[in-house]
Amino acid sequence: MRRSAILRRIAKLFFAMLSFAAAAQAPAHRDGGSTVMVTRDGGVNEILQSIYIPPLLNAPFTAVLHTEWTRPLANGGSFTLVNRRRVARDSKGRIYEERWLLVPKGGGLESQMNVIQLADPEAHTLYNCFTLQTPRRCTLQTFAETPLTLYTPAAATTGPMPGNQGSATHEDLGMRAIDGIEARGTRDTEYLNAGVMGNDEPFSSYREFWQSPSLGVNLVSEVTGLTIGKQVFTMSHVRLGEPDPRLFELPAKFAIVDQRKRVTANTQ
Repeated sequence: MRRSAILRRIAKLFFAMLSFAAAAQAPAHRDGGSTVMVTRDGGVNEILQSIYIPPLLNAPFTAVLHTEWTRPLANGGSFTLVNRRRVARDSKGRIYEERWLLVPKGGGLESQMNVIQLADPEAHTLYNCFTLQTPRRCTLQTFAETPLTLYTPAAATTGPMPGNQGSATHEDLGMRAIDGIEARGTRDTEYLNAGVMGNDEPFSSYREFWQSPSLGVNLVSEVTGLTIGKQVFTMSHVRLGEPDPRLFELPAKFAIVDQRKRVTANTQ
């Protein structure tokens, strides 16, 4: 099978919204005058949540965001997907993000960029430009967030969880330099009792963040869970200062599909 064909198959499996044989009804086809429906049972849809970049004013930067997602196999092994993508934010709080296909780590397949996202908190616009689709297009949606002068994430607490679900622990890991930028670390661990989520044994999960107070962005984010495995997001090549203004220009020769009008029409 040609490399491009393999990559297209990987694209269907490992985009930001990973779809694993979701239960769906295939298009109908005709068989001797009768309509035959083909169904596929089973599967699940999952969304990979990466590092959140808030629309913070006067805190411009450019960086490369690395993703490494390791998931367990039934036989005791694991498989790992990776990608890396460019992100940026200017002093106006506008956010530029690339979305690249997740590919197997060490599998010899090169990733490809399939979406460019442009968010403008002042104009309240969010463009998703699909670079691998034909014809090429950008969808326009409403960006509900407003420009921020300060971003402080909500702090977790230590103690019992409601309804006798289990307990939570919040730890302050202190400060450390990451890529030359000071970051404060926190670790939040949840211990869930048996039966809380259909589990027949207790289990724990944790989230560890290293956030830059000056940028309001996590430079390292590590998340583990019983079903998701381990997700590690890391910022590298962080450059402070205004990004190239051309990043916030819509790509040439892309059709614009305004989905805001569609939503309005459907609600009338």
